Amino acid sequence: MGTMTYDGAIVEFDDRLLTHLQIVVMQRLRRGEGFVMSWLDALEVGDGRSSVWMSPHIAVYFKFAGSRVPEIVEEWLRVLSASAASSRGLIVTDQDGRPSRALRGNRRA
Repeated sequence: MGTMTYDGAIVEFDDRLLTHLQIVVMQRLRRGEGFVMSWLDALEVGDGRSSVWMSPHIAVYFKFAGSRVPEIVEEWLRVLSASAASSRGLIVTDQDGRPSRALRGNRRA
């Protein structure tokens, strides 16, 4: 389980998912593009969802639990990238396209 820290919020995702999110998020931010990112909340904080405006002017930090980079699935990257470019923004989904849930509740750094 890894974490993404953004503007004081810490969100935990599976390392494999987080690796794919890192690639997509950094592609957008590197181009100077802001976008919305949304995910299902961890069950421990309810059955809601969260969204954040990802801005190229705010640092984002990815911390992975494992030391090995998981296999990168190009089709999954294409789906996530298309989502990030849409008016709805990046909807965090698993490899099968189902909405993905944070593994632990969102918390502040």
